[in-house]
Amino acid sequence: MSEGRIVCIGGGTGLSTVLRGLKAIGQEPTAIVTLSDDGGSSGRLRRDLDMPPPGDVRACLVALAEDESFMANMFQHRFSRGELAGHNLGNLFLAALTELAGSFDAAVALTSHALAIAGQVLPATRRQVMLVAEMDDGRVVAGETAVATDRSHVRLLRLDPPDAEAQPDAVRAVRDADMIVLGPGSLFTSTLPPLLVPELREAVLASGARRVYVANLLQQPNETIGYDAALHVDRLRQHVGDTIVDTIVVPLLTRVHTDRLIPVRFDLDELGARGVEIVRGRVNRGHQHDPVRLARLLTRLARRPLPIG
Repeated sequence: MSEGRIVCIGGGTGLSTVLRGLKAIGQEPTAIVTLSDDGGSSGRLRRDLDMPPPGDVRACLVALAEDESFMANMFQHRFSRGELAGHNLGNLFLAALTELAGSFDAAVALTSHALAIAGQVLPATRRQVMLVAEMDDGRVVAGETAVATDRSHVRLLRLDPPDAEAQPDAVRAVRDADMIVLGPGSLFTSTLPPLLVPELREAVLASGARRVYVANLLQQPNETIGYDAALHVDRLRQHVGDTIVDTIVVPLLTRVHTDRLIPVRFDLDELGARGVEIVRGRVNRGHQHDPVRLARLLTRLARRPLPIG
């Protein structure tokens, strides 16, 4: 049985992990998904068909599908030959439905019904948006792929256009939420982009729901090398607002089994100085979040009142 109204905001594998875990324990979350991807199959469809990039939405639909094992094999299938090489079947399915139904919103709704998903998947905006980053070295970098692969750190992130309107159902979901979950995921290319849509940002900040940030376990090459958990919170506050995080979820222990992976440092004193509630739990297996463990912790949080002060 669903435990309150849980809204999860972000993109990439991190958002899919949270959704998969919540579905497994009987929750029906709402996912509000970034639409800034400009690489791979999504980027090609975005350019060729002038449609929103479908990849992050597709992954969330699969994570919440009634029969995920079958749908994962079908919707995640990537063609390897000919003109379709590199495309996912699920991306092409959403592209076809967008043309048939007349809008990407309608395509997502129809796919949700076809997959009998547990919950709801909503694009963050109806507009084509591009990530634009001002880097520490003074350069301006445009496009999600370029931001994610640039070796300089991001100083400031914004959307182009900056006034992209939010998907109305996404705003309503935030206003009705009992808990809002941010992360885990790439800070600048998954977690932040939906929060840069003005109406969504305002709705999240105005919400009386608990705003939970699920801390990343690893530093991400190029994006967050050198970032500890407190700096992640600082960057969220810088771009969204000082009250964006009420609670941060951190692991009891992180084990990293390869020299190429650098764990995020969790300094509890530094986090405490930010005035956020720190919740520690066994939410991971090695360097990855465990979907079910994380979901169980989140549902326990959903039943707890916010701390005072």
